[in-house]
Amino acid sequence: MRLAIHWQILIALVLAVLMGVWTGTEGMIAGIQWVAIYTFIGTLFLNALKMIVVPLVVSAIITGVANIGEQGGFGRLGSKTIGYYILTSFIAILVGLTLVNLIQPGVSDNGIPVLESNEQVMSAVAGKSAGDVVDVFLRMIPVNVVDAAAEGQMLGLIFFSLLFGYFITHLKGELKTTLSNFWQAIFEVMMMMTAWVMKFAPIGVFGLVAASVAKTGFEQFGNLALFFLTVTLALGVHFLIVMPLLLRFLGGVKNPWLHFQAMAPALLTAFSTSSSSSTLPITMNAVETRAGVSNRVSSFVLPLGATVNMDGTALYECVAAVFIAQLFGVHLDFSTQLLIVVIALTTSIGVAGIPSASLVAISIILVAVGLPAEAIGLLLVVDRLLDMMRTTINIFSDSVGAVIIARSEGEEQVLVSKHF
Repeated sequence: MRLAIHWQILIALVLAVLMGVWTGTEGMIAGIQWVAIYTFIGTLFLNALKMIVVPLVVSAIITGVANIGEQGGFGRLGSKTIGYYILTSFIAILVGLTLVNLIQPGVSDNGIPVLESNEQVMSAVAGKSAGDVVDVFLRMIPVNVVDAAAEGQMLGLIFFSLLFGYFITHLKGELKTTLSNFWQAIFEVMMMMTAWVMKFAPIGVFGLVAASVAKTGFEQFGNLALFFLTVTLALGVHFLIVMPLLLRFLGGVKNPWLHFQAMAPALLTAFSTSSSSSTLPITMNAVETRAGVSNRVSSFVLPLGATVNMDGTALYECVAAVFIAQLFGVHLDFSTQLLIVVIALTTSIGVAGIPSASLVAISIILVAVGLPAEAIGLLLVVDRLLDMMRTTINIFSDSVGAVIIARSEGEEQVLVSKHF
């Protein structure tokens, strides 16, 4: 019987810590340093991840936007749904950014960077920030899309993909079918490639974590614990404060806590499976039979939400990027953090439906702001439990959206006690 991927990664993490401690930076085998072997393995995995990023994100966004248009998603119901998704993801990102800047989990007690930084990292980040908010928006429109892809300028590629997908919906007949099928085929191939690359995740994680432990020992693990607490607190604020407030003031629900009771089966399933898509049938059942939302609303809002609405993922991406910058002692100015917000917002939509979406999205953000993608290995130490938490937030946000939109459509039966 084959072990589930998360158990494989957990075993790889344990082995990586043990090997990293045992070999340190001086250990050798056959005249080769162990740390060089770890670095080689980790770099191969990261290169494979970076290889698939551009075609995956472009095809995912183009097909996603085109499919929304195909379903009539730009009508009244679609506009409300997309507007809700953007609003809640943006709020989640702001909550995460606020807490990570206040708590500063990546800053050491003595102010010395936890991980070894260098001038190249500093200059890369400085070159990305440019010190001007206007530059963030200028990067949205690339002069040359091919150059943007080659240089990893994801913000410009995302904007281009959004436009391309939207205007596919304006084509007629055979042209529209051909182009839609073309990008759908690319997306399916990239999904298969991503699944194939992720089969090697345990090996890649072993290399990344072992190299980190060998070089820095356990110095960063105290910061990781604080990072875990920061993400957990941010998710808790979004789950227990932001969502009830939205239910109360946007949905007009007098007792928002009824919705927590209604969604209990779906929340427990999401937490245990870490999959919004796998939880979708249970989410739909809870929203319709327990919360009282009509099938007309739930059948549109929830499947779309399971694909593109990822509040927890967007929050996590931002906190992770700023945390890594703090570990390297790199200051991110306002325009750079705004760039992180924009990329997190768009990638949480564009890559949410793929396996290990947060891993891909965080690598996009790190590259975009000039930080080394290798630092992702550290996050994987605590990622499994955080993944369970953010998936729970993701599906709860979908269900809240269904309630709010149903209420806006005049469904007065939503969230009354008779459904329980």
